Amino acid sequence: MVESPGVLSKGGELDSRRLAAMYDRGFSLLSGSGDKQDLLRTLFKATDTVGIKVNTIGGRALSTRPETAAALSRCLTGAGHPDEQIIVWDRTNRELREAGFSLRMNQKRGPRTLGTDTQGVGYGSQLVSHRSVGSLFSVIQARMVTASVSLAILKDHGLAGVTAGMKNYFGAIHNPNKYHDDHCDPYVAEVFESGPVKSKHRLTVVDALLVQYHRGPAYHATWAEPVGALIFSTDPVAADFTGWQLIERLRKRSGLPSLAEEEREPSYMRTASRMRLGCARHEDIVLIKEVL
Repeated sequence: MVESPGVLSKGGELDSRRLAAMYDRGFSLLSGSGDKQDLLRTLFKATDTVGIKVNTIGGRALSTRPETAAALSRCLTGAGHPDEQIIVWDRTNRELREAGFSLRMNQKRGPRTLGTDTQGVGYGSQLVSHRSVGSLFSVIQARMVTASVSLAILKDHGLAGVTAGMKNYFGAIHNPNKYHDDHCDPYVAEVFESGPVKSKHRLTVVDALLVQYHRGPAYHATWAEPVGALIFSTDPVAADFTGWQLIERLRKRSGLPSLAEEEREPSYMRTASRMRLGCARHEDIVLIKEVL
């Protein structure tokens, strides 16, 4: 977890220099050796088409920012990845535009930016059945990309408890509305474990620049905290668990009950851990935290 308290101005504008430094430091720490380029080259082959799955359902106030996705793309290209083999994407072109993204669908140079509802893309025609879920997957996730990054907004969620990296892939299926019962448990874990996701997921970056810690997933300024942090992990469950604990700290500081006390703890994370998708216990996670 890398924090830079000045990365967001009081008006909500991003400092691009600070943001770039956060990515540089985060990847260096995650590498263990300090060599961020070596890490990225290990995670992503030069032949990969890398999908950066953003989250733009929250409008301009509470979505992945274009600058945040662009800074991640620059990290990949800085490690030698061809920029034309990067796709920044989400469910719809409308949501991407409303979050401030400029659509780039057919460019031969530079990363593409497009929604699943782009003409000629859409959802696959074959139902993917896995455990208790059955969904059509976005053609972007299923066929166009060979490696995937979840660049997710960290938010409180009225049904799931927390939405972050794993639940971000609900935006890759045609029927996420079916999977919100029982705090989205086990559905978040099962969608993640399905072939189109698990086989391609390489990295989670949880966007905790502005954290909605209560009354999410919609934006409510009263409970939106400019934390100015990014969480990096190759363990998708550990990344989300770390985000969950951050939300709990913000809630406690504001005098709010815990998610468990509100009977909406994100139990899907522990289910994911039991499915061996990653770690969801403090004692199993080494958290390296640095403030720039």
